[in-house]
Amino acid sequence: MGDDTRYGFSEAALRGLDDLDRRMPPPGVAVEPAASRSMAFTPGVAPEGRPHYWGHRERLRQRFLAGGHASMPEYELLELMLFNAVPRIDVKPLAKSLLATFGDLNGVIAAPEPRLMAVPGATDKVYFQLRLLEAAAHRMARARVMQKCVLSSWDALMTYCKTVMAYRDTERFRILFLDRKNVLIADEEQAKGTIDHVPVYPREVAKRALELNASALILVHNHPSGDPTPSRADIDMTAQIELACGAIGVTLHDHVIIGKETDASFKTLGLL
Repeated sequence: MGDDTRYGFSEAALRGLDDLDRRMPPPGVAVEPAASRSMAFTPGVAPEGRPHYWGHRERLRQRFLAGGHASMPEYELLELMLFNAVPRIDVKPLAKSLLATFGDLNGVIAAPEPRLMAVPGATDKVYFQLRLLEAAAHRMARARVMQKCVLSSWDALMTYCKTVMAYRDTERFRILFLDRKNVLIADEEQAKGTIDHVPVYPREVAKRALELNASALILVHNHPSGDPTPSRADIDMTAQIELACGAIGVTLHDHVIIGKETDASFKTLGLL
């Protein structure tokens, strides 16, 4: 009566097999015997050869789904972002290292490839994952301002510009083209420069405004130093663009310089 003759094993043996199945690691995860040198004395590894992060990843996911991101520190959000790019290892040290290197989550997501890849543990998949997240953030911010009157949605416009430009390590120059109702009809990056200079040609700006049948413009560029104070070159270049646009009946509403924390408006400063 104690044997299960269907399989030729005793009931005790079958219970042992069931217990073994419960102890097996997830498919595709390589582990060493618990008695081996690398597993037996490694801090942070759970009993039975199970890495501590197996349960940590799932707990982190459930915390995010249950409570959202507001109560989570930045390194935990970054961990969640890295899970798909870095399987089967603890990504907390990498997340903290990236934040220490680039300052905050915005800086990590916008980090240029050479600097990112110099951080130990960063890989091509990590770089791809961060670029994907950056693209999604840009699209979401841009959707809030396109085809809307930007003068009545100024805060949303500045949020978009900061999302796209504040953490770049070189100067970028964008032009926002508006129609007669000041609705944003096009947003284009016109030039990329160095850490403290970007070449802009007033004739090309005016030409592009005519091509798009724009009635007004807003100029936007960033200062990688973080200080949005206009330089003498910024002021002179803006005056030349205002002159070129005025000749074809296009209004220059403002020129905004984006810094890390604040921005500077030429109109507010009395420079336009």
